[in-house]
Amino acid sequence: QVQLVESGGGLVQPGGSLRLSCAASRSAFSSYVMGWYRQAPGKQRELVASIASVGSTNYADSVKGRFTISRDNAKNTMYLQMDSLKPEDTAVYVCNARGTIYQYWGQGTQVTVSS
Repeated sequence: QVQLVESGGGLVQPGGSLRLSCAASRSAFSSYVMGWYRQAPGKQRELVASIASVGSTNYADSVKGRFTISRDNAKNTMYLQMDSLKPEDTAVYVCNARGTIYQYWGQGTQVTVSS
């Protein structure tokens, strides 16, 4: 079992930045593929970015060049640096850890981009 706790969400103006964190409870964190998903009201959950245990990354086209995913295996923590935020980035952002058999989800953190 892996507990995931997100933090760093909030209200930001368009063009602003936020940094999300996802802290994992297990020391086996480094073996998981970690990802950030988001779900806006009335929309399906979508993958924002993912990062493999060795550090290779993948981004949704809508966030390429604006968001940066990273991980610190020594701290069991994953990050999402979000720059040049747009109103359409408003959503609940959820952390995901995917192993070979199981995957785990956090509770999510709200990000609201509005003037």
